[in-house]
Amino acid sequence: MIRNVVGSVLALAGATAAVWSPFRAWYDGRHGSDYAIGDLFTGITGTGSGVIGSILLPFAFAALVTVLGVVLRSRLLVAAAGLVVLGFTVLWMVRVGQAEGSLVVSGDGRGLGDGVANAFGGAVLLLLGALVMSGRPKAHRLEPAPRPTQPTFDDRPPEEPYGTGQPYGTGQPYDTETRSMPYAAPGRFDVPVEPPRDRDDRPGPGHDPPGRP
Repeated sequence: MIRNVVGSVLALAGATAAVWSPFRAWYDGRHGSDYAIGDLFTGITGTGSGVIGSILLPFAFAALVTVLGVVLRSRLLVAAAGLVVLGFTVLWMVRVGQAEGSLVVSGDGRGLGDGVANAFGGAVLLLLGALVMSGRPKAHRLEPAPRPTQPTFDDRPPEEPYGTGQPYGTGQPYDTETRSMPYAAPGRFDVPVEPPRDRDDRPGPGHDPPGRP
């Protein structure tokens, strides 16, 4: 959090310095807003330019990208804005050096002015701000939950005993008749049958069974 705040402050300060630099003297007292953006690609001329079509245009674009990068906490956007400012400043120096034959720095207002220093300083602050920023926090991927140790409804049911190899409730441990009549009549399955008596044990004539008159 603190790194993002410090990086954002540095980036905004760099963008402000870059946008302000065209309104300062760049070379021999000539302001950066007097250099046409097209002269950077075709060659520096003595013809002046309007503010909108000057070197201010790429610097203003870099400032907008910087603000967007700060809002989104994107290090890539802030770094891209710093490269834009640095690239156009170096390109301007190459073209001016070709037109003048050499670049000089003097204290009497001739040669490179403070506008170039502001542009370079703004580019350095933008790149430093992108380096300091921590960026957006990465989303942590949740690890899959471990498999439960206890059986759940999603697990495959255990196999039926008796070696059938079928899940519980689908096997046939009993015959068809027994499964179709789980509550049959008691005399059919539960009550034992009295074994038959031998002939010698049968009562003879005149012997009535007990309890008969």
